[in-house]
Amino acid sequence: MLVRQDTPEGGDVGESRSLLSDGWRQLRRNWIFWASLVLITAFILMAVFPSLLTSQDPGASGALKDSHLPPSSEHLFGTNLQGRDVLARCIYGARASILVGVLTTLATLTVGSVIGILAGYFGGIFDTIFMRVTDIFFAIPLLLGGILFMSTFPNEVDSGYFAVVLKVVIALSILGWPSVARLMRGSALQVKPNDYVQAARALGASPWRIIRSHILPNAMAPVIVVSMINLGAYIAAEATLSFLGIGLAEPAVSWGIDISGSLDYIRVAWWPLVFPSLFLSLAVLAFIMLGDAVRDAFDPRSR
Repeated sequence: MLVRQDTPEGGDVGESRSLLSDGWRQLRRNWIFWASLVLITAFILMAVFPSLLTSQDPGASGALKDSHLPPSSEHLFGTNLQGRDVLARCIYGARASILVGVLTTLATLTVGSVIGILAGYFGGIFDTIFMRVTDIFFAIPLLLGGILFMSTFPNEVDSGYFAVVLKVVIALSILGWPSVARLMRGSALQVKPNDYVQAARALGASPWRIIRSHILPNAMAPVIVVSMINLGAYIAAEATLSFLGIGLAEPAVSWGIDISGSLDYIRVAWWPLVFPSLFLSLAVLAFIMLGDAVRDAFDPRSR
């Protein structure tokens, strides 16, 4: 789609911009986009290269005298009850949250997009069956369903780190795809009547070719934006499950675990609770802000 630019006098400028380039032009002028991008980059660095940001071992317990040390030059964020460095645990805790958020987003995006685009394009009995199944899963709240799933299939004592992470991803993915499927179905229904889709069908293109080459590329934009926002919600859900003791557990490092373990000692030391909570809030906020900025830039209805 091209946007034609006119001069104030009504004459043509001669330059046409695509909707993508016009959206990027608006996006790069938005300070919210750059702020969220900086925060997300920082959290990705924490998740991938935590040892570059701290030399402390997040799982190493200190002596009794190191318990609940206040923030200082040696421990910038202080220590927790076990004498562990709070800053190191905040940095290493990003790995679990980002991993769960990214994997869950990819899973829900894949499953929801496939179901939604098939229901929207073929219609009829496909649409009826897929959407009724979607409504069943959509009626179950995400967090409540995650609690029920993790309680039904509790972690074993010898469960590995990635096994527990994968279990949390499955729990959130089972109930997270319906919102993506409904949105993709709506986008597919909007794209389906367009002239280029009808022309491809008249030329004898197969349904799979039409879906792959015409409907999917033009229907993915709103789905990707919503998935960015959902990623922040999945990070918060993982922290909540870990907080309740049915998600990640020791010796894994998670913001939810640290928040849960520091509540009883808030009157003695506030820093083991405040700093992990701050990191969690910033991570969730960063992805939500990025999704909002991208939506405002690339949604033609907002202009």
